[in-house]
Amino acid sequence: MPKRSRIDVKGSFANGPLQARPLVALLDGRDCSIEMPILKDVATVAFCDAQSTSEIHEKVLNEAVGALMWHTIILTKEDLEKFKALRIIVRIGSGTDNIDVKAAGELGIAVCNVPGYGVEEVADTTMCLILNLYRRTYWLANMVREGKKFTGPEQVREAAHGCARIRGDTLGLVGLGRIGSAVALRAKAFGFNVIFYDPYLPDGIDKSLGLTRVYTLQDLLFQSDCVSLHCTLNEHNHHLINEFTIKQMRPGAFLVNTARGGLVDDETLALALKQGRIRAAALDVHENEPYNVFQGALKDAPNLICTPHAAFFSDASATELREMAATEIRRAIVGNIPEVLRNCVNKEYFMRTPPTAAAGGVAAAVYPEGLNGGYYTGALHHRAHSTTPHDGPHSTTNLGGSSSSALAPPPPAGANNSVAAAAAAVAAAAAAAAALLPSPVPPNAALPTVPHLSPQVGGMPLGIVSSQSHLSAPDPNNHLSSSIKSEVKVESTETP
Repeated sequence: MPKRSRIDVKGSFANGPLQARPLVALLDGRDCSIEMPILKDVATVAFCDAQSTSEIHEKVLNEAVGALMWHTIILTKEDLEKFKALRIIVRIGSGTDNIDVKAAGELGIAVCNVPGYGVEEVADTTMCLILNLYRRTYWLANMVREGKKFTGPEQVREAAHGCARIRGDTLGLVGLGRIGSAVALRAKAFGFNVIFYDPYLPDGIDKSLGLTRVYTLQDLLFQSDCVSLHCTLNEHNHHLINEFTIKQMRPGAFLVNTARGGLVDDETLALALKQGRIRAAALDVHENEPYNVFQGALKDAPNLICTPHAAFFSDASATELREMAATEIRRAIVGNIPEVLRNCVNKEYFMRTPPTAAAGGVAAAVYPEGLNGGYYTGALHHRAHSTTPHDGPHSTTNLGGSSSSALAPPPPAGANNSVAAAAAAVAAAAAAAAALLPSPVPPNAALPTVPHLSPQVGGMPLGIVSSQSHLSAPDPNNHLSSSIKSEVKVESTETP
């Protein structure tokens, strides 16, 4: 794939040395009051308030090297190709299903998320929804609001029909990440027997948390009185809860989803609620958002609680989320991609593996520069834990491979000594590796220009901005030209 043209984003600070002043854009929002104090000394920050890339100004498409985005805009491959200088996207949240992560990696764009924010809030909301389903608090409160009179135990019994006891019931968690684990700990305190299904976790997690692990989704659905979803959405689990899996659930089970709306088939869920196969359900996320209670398959579904994708929110978590996203952008600006990034979800596209010498499969110790001029080797990358067996690490020596036989000289006639054959193979490998090494550069020779490096600051290709140089006061001229102020809004760099 041809490389995108690079944009020189250098600028200058007032009364200071020449500095890189990259443009960072908030694509689908307006408020940059939290991000600005974190970024104002290293970047120009603009907000676009766009719902699609067609609403983003050309200057942002041409010059933005960083982008912050919520979940209200979608970036497909075609959208990503419109950005000419983009190097990093930080999703203000945990899910990245509204970004074509694979296409971004192929275009040299790092995609990051903020998985650690709002864990307590989502876990608390999940327990709140579970308690509402079991104790029917939501429906009883609505009855009181509507003026219903409870004059005796018969009326209470009729209104509270369906309320269930929690202690001793089995709560099944699909996914045991940060939020799933937090829900498990809370649920145990209420007396739930907690089981979970997560094929990506190593053995022993269940022992450390005092939970019961099942190894198939079918087992979890069959054993659970309440099922709660806490997994990411991808092409493999879209409509995880469908007609087939609902039939595997216990009749009268509860369903809670605070993960991703696309995990649940709304039409199948609506039918199951009407038939009573699922006693009640609570959804904070929806496949089509914002959710409209008057449209869609669920509009007439009984025993359903819907909230507006707000489980993550509290005043504290909202601030924490935006600070963590802005800090990730800052790390990318002043450091090297991908080493400095803490939550890069497509880091594999930035791996720099050494070229393999053909003779004997010996790997030459030649690593090309990283995106920002640093070096990133495969040895620094750790495979994610999984219970699925993986192939072992590739050996640096390939004895008897077809590539080695094609380049290695034939052994001397009549030579059967294995030591001599090994020595010949080592000599051939060394010769091939030496051929790959660059010739020595004279001391006074000018170094060649590497086209994919970021703009250098003081001769140091340390990143988009040199982390070694002293940053002066914010540039009062750090804003876009007045001719486009009406179309691209830029937050002031003055301290509020």
